[in-house]
Amino acid sequence: MLRWRIAILVSVAIAISYLDRQTLPWALSSISQDIPVSNQVKAFLDSAFLVTYGLMYLGGGRLLDWLGTRRGFTVIMVFWSLACASHAFAGNYGMPSVFGLGFGVLMLATSRLLLGMGEGGGFPAATRVVTEWFPVRERSIAMGIINGGTAVGGVVAPPLIVFVLTNLDWLGLAPWRWVFILTGGFGLLWTVWWWFDYQPPEQHPGLKAAEREHLKPVMQGDSELERVRPPDGIAPPAIPLSAILGFRETWAVILAKFLSDGAWYFYLFWLPKFLLEAFNLDLKTAGRIGWIPYAASGVGCLCGGALSSWLLRRGMAVNGARKLALAASAALMPWVMLVPQLHSVGWVIFIFSLAFFGQQSWSTLVMILPTDMIPKRAVGTLAGLVGLGGAMGGVAFGQVVGYLRDHGSSFTPVLIIAGSLHVLAFIVLCVGIPRIRPLPLSTIPHE
Repeated sequence: MLRWRIAILVSVAIAISYLDRQTLPWALSSISQDIPVSNQVKAFLDSAFLVTYGLMYLGGGRLLDWLGTRRGFTVIMVFWSLACASHAFAGNYGMPSVFGLGFGVLMLATSRLLLGMGEGGGFPAATRVVTEWFPVRERSIAMGIINGGTAVGGVVAPPLIVFVLTNLDWLGLAPWRWVFILTGGFGLLWTVWWWFDYQPPEQHPGLKAAEREHLKPVMQGDSELERVRPPDGIAPPAIPLSAILGFRETWAVILAKFLSDGAWYFYLFWLPKFLLEAFNLDLKTAGRIGWIPYAASGVGCLCGGALSSWLLRRGMAVNGARKLALAASAALMPWVMLVPQLHSVGWVIFIFSLAFFGQQSWSTLVMILPTDMIPKRAVGTLAGLVGLGGAMGGVAFGQVVGYLRDHGSSFTPVLIIAGSLHVLAFIVLCVGIPRIRPLPLSTIPHE
């Protein structure tokens, strides 16, 4: 059916975004031969991405609420693809250091800032697509499919990047530069596909009568969330940001995302370095096994959403279905605390695979919460706020990791903290959101 094809289309975009953000962690050892990068500098580069990623997660959400999904996602993807390709031009070029940072590092940081700025609109766009194309009972499955793109990008990244690093030196350019050029090109190709294939269901020429009937409640607006409907031809009124932030439920989701994404970005950005340093693996060996946790994360994307939807079909209320699935996801995360006691790389990969599975099951469900609580015309904004919280969690925890590693600490305290963050996030959700329900925004004056 057309709506599932749309979900796959968006999933490919998310896969490209995760391929793009994995380029630096996997190519770092090669980049360091031209541009020296310490652990603290690595954390600085990661933070450069996450700061703008988080801010534009919010800004991208507002942009999408203004431009609409089709035009907004086009602008976002073109921007981040060019930003990814721009990493290839980083170098010292004989320039002096600035504030103790080499010119090449500053060029990389600029590219990371731009990449984060572009990719920050990806998941708000995905959330809007789900809201436009799927009824409530299908949304967690649809988001699971879309979120599965994170796994596809993560699975493809290690072997692809290692292949480029060890085989491509076209035109006299260092192989690591081709990593960024090629991955940036993938995003531009996707943009063409998106522009010609995506329309909202009300306007899509390929929507058949049976599916149109199935989507009629979505196109007409959910009765609880879309109580205020403007006359035909008039844009719906914007909901003030201050109104959205006036609910403790909003803050609970943001704080939960801050905690859980602190752990996730550590896994995402530091796993390659952990495998290379803790087990003295060479790049090819790390690339051959580094994709396995990401494959597990893809299964987690589907399982979390499927479990919640199955519980809804069995008659459970939204509150119970979402929270039970979130609890099951969070329960898988503390196992990473065992990693420092393990001496087998196989067991370490298995434990990280559990964590990646649990994290992406969790992430799928958390990104569905805005659609359960906020009208369609503002869902991009709340999704953006949630993403901003997650990115700031990644910045905060990443800086802690970089500092500890450059000051002689092992990965043990880091893994203990990371293993506890999802459990804390679940407690925050339960306390801050006693019952998942539509927020009474329809009673609040509009801008």
